[in-house]
Amino acid sequence: MNPAYMVAAVIAAAGRQADEPQQEVAVQYLCLIYSEENQWQKLSKPESDRVLSEYLAYTDDVRRSGHLRGGNPLEPTSAATTVRVRNGRMSTTDGPFAETKEQLGGYYLLEAKDLNEAIQLAARIPGAKYGCIEVRPIAEMDP
Repeated sequence: MNPAYMVAAVIAAAGRQADEPQQEVAVQYLCLIYSEENQWQKLSKPESDRVLSEYLAYTDDVRRSGHLRGGNPLEPTSAATTVRVRNGRMSTTDGPFAETKEQLGGYYLLEAKDLNEAIQLAARIPGAKYGCIEVRPIAEMDP
């Protein structure tokens, strides 16, 4: 192949790449949903059905918009087991790691262009009206 042609092809390709708009790299954010577990048991059937409906609608919305990467509710803290290893010895404790007013009840893994978009998405999670949503970027790990 003609070396001048190869140089021209490389320059042309580099020029096309420079002219192409740079795509924004989306970041994944873990939205941790905290609330008081016992408040859910106090809801009437119509109220709990309404909240469930709000969660289903939100989940459908972020799925359709392409932001949803995953998510799940969690069993109550009474089903939790805390594991520790100290001096090479494992110990387990029934229940959560710490006694707190609000407990982790579930999460959404969302993809957003930046923290501001992630915060806007998190603010729409129904649990934000009853507790709080902690938004954390996922750390990128090199393979």
